[in-house]
Amino acid sequence: MDKNLKTKLIQLGLFIVTLITTTFAGAEWTLGKFLIGGMTWDDFQFGLNFSIPFLFILTVHEFGHYFTARYHKINVTLPYYIPMWFGFIGMASLGTMGAFIRIKESIISRVKYFDVGVSGPIAGFVVAVILLIYGFQSLPDTEYIFEVHPEYEVFGENFEERMQGLDTVILKKDLNPDRMAYETLSDTIHTGRVGAVFFGDNILMNLGRKYLAPNDRYIPSSRELMHYPVLLAAYLAFFFTALNLLPIGQLDGGHVLFGLVGPKNHAIVSRILFTAFMFYAGLGWVTTTDLLNTSLEGIGNFLISIAVYLMVVYLSAYSVFKEKRDRLLYATVMFTVQFFVASIFKVEGYTGWLLFSILIGRFIGVDHPPVVDNSPLSSGRKVLGWIALVIFILCFSPEPLVVEGL
Repeated sequence: MDKNLKTKLIQLGLFIVTLITTTFAGAEWTLGKFLIGGMTWDDFQFGLNFSIPFLFILTVHEFGHYFTARYHKINVTLPYYIPMWFGFIGMASLGTMGAFIRIKESIISRVKYFDVGVSGPIAGFVVAVILLIYGFQSLPDTEYIFEVHPEYEVFGENFEERMQGLDTVILKKDLNPDRMAYETLSDTIHTGRVGAVFFGDNILMNLGRKYLAPNDRYIPSSRELMHYPVLLAAYLAFFFTALNLLPIGQLDGGHVLFGLVGPKNHAIVSRILFTAFMFYAGLGWVTTTDLLNTSLEGIGNFLISIAVYLMVVYLSAYSVFKEKRDRLLYATVMFTVQFFVASIFKVEGYTGWLLFSILIGRFIGVDHPPVVDNSPLSSGRKVLGWIALVIFILCFSPEPLVVEGL
């Protein structure tokens, strides 16, 4: 078989598998139905309401890179999609880890790096905004949420107003099955009876709720967003856009930063931003409260927690410092400053970003490849670069996935 044909068949196969896995994921998130828990063919078909718009945005993003690379006569492959699905063990997932194109030659121009880097996120962002508008403008009747959560009907005629005011309210059955009661999520979590998983907001989602949603429909909060497939697809597209536009290393945002400030300044700014990203991620891992509330028997676990965190920062600093002692010093200073800042000001970061910090610091790298042609960007490209950084701010969610009460 011809090698090019074989590659294209692999790419097509990966796309089909990813379409299937994201459709499963759509049914899991929107309907709460799993393949091992009674998902029907109708449920699977409903999942297409998520998978099609989500993969469409992802595809537009990747082809933004692809066509720009072809425009600059850079040897590049068609997109490879990465399926990822945990529904067979009853765990919700997104159905994919994204997609990528493979550039098969070195890019020797600062301008070309910028063009290829910025084109994908902006193309995907435009489509995601269109879907965001459509998602809010086409919100289903309030009865839709009753189909997903029949217990919400206990709120009666004032459902929408009460749900807006009681955004953190959940329902539970008391010991008496005929009696329904509601209580705040924080109280329920405090007593350890239930957990909650929801998506954290960004600026665009909040603007959509305020200016795009019809007044006569229930407007989903961040806790109900997963039940609205088009809005969920738009939100996840914003999330991946923000990740790609982080102005660090060889991410799309790193290419944008490299084009805007040049190689010398990129090395400095990228390290500063990566350190700030790591600092936020680890805030609150350990505080004086944890230390004071730790029993003598729990000291061992407390010390293990510190050791684990120091190892995470050490691994993340792999591309920041070449010497082992410098990485160890970096991790120690990072932990010490975070410990005192979190303890004094009672602030917390988002530990979920630590995994992405390892991915950047250990594998992707915080530095940018050198170029032969270091010609500066034109004025138009500079404006586009700053627009891309504004898009990053609009799309970024400090806590994209929140798990409470577990």
